[in-house]
Amino acid sequence: MSEPQEVTLVTGGSSGIGRAICEALLAQGRAVVNLDCKAPDWRHDRLVSLQADLTRQDQLEASARHIAATWAVTALVNNAGATRPGSIDTATMADLDDVVGLHLKAAIVLTQAALPALRASGRGRIVNIASRAALGKPERVVYAATKAGLIGLTRTLAMELGADGITVNAVAPGPIATELFRTSNPEGAPQTRRILDSIVVKRLGTPEDVARAALFFLAPDNGFVTGQVLYVCGGTTLGVAPV
Repeated sequence: MSEPQEVTLVTGGSSGIGRAICEALLAQGRAVVNLDCKAPDWRHDRLVSLQADLTRQDQLEASARHIAATWAVTALVNNAGATRPGSIDTATMADLDDVVGLHLKAAIVLTQAALPALRASGRGRIVNIASRAALGKPERVVYAATKAGLIGLTRTLAMELGADGITVNAVAPGPIATELFRTSNPEGAPQTRRILDSIVVKRLGTPEDVARAALFFLAPDNGFVTGQVLYVCGGTTLGVAPV
């Protein structure tokens, strides 16, 4: 019986940052499984795309079982996310349940499912896509809270899994020109102008900027960097993030 194919699993890989990460991995010759709520409008010979609503426990767990039984996941990128804008006055428990499911439950369930293959490889890699908002951002109560939780998860998993040769790191994007960003920050709006003015390098980031950071952590020979958070933010965290 042949060994299962080694793959990198990326959640939310149909568009935006997730797509850029998938494309960068494919360009390196890797096989990629994309798990997203929507099908991608692009194709590649080494890309398999699966659909599931990761905020639904039944679909999340079924997808995790199927992937673990079909492939050897030697690298995992927990990227799927949703902002759910709102202040403490307007945030709802439905919003909180959705982003906890997407940012935290999905990361934990998929990590658990992938652990046997990650451990067996001796060089497993996990990258969690957090956010600069974890440092605090008005009108992003549930989003900032769960992204901060993802950073805590990253650091804890790094401590628990390091002896297995598994590294766990986080990439925390700042303002990135994606559909998600444009929806929450309409062009010409005052808050959008404030964001642009705060960027030291004087441009929005691109999904490819984030993908390059993720590839650094995912490199098979990069086994001595773990538990770290890399802000891909154009300098917006300067004076805010701890040294």
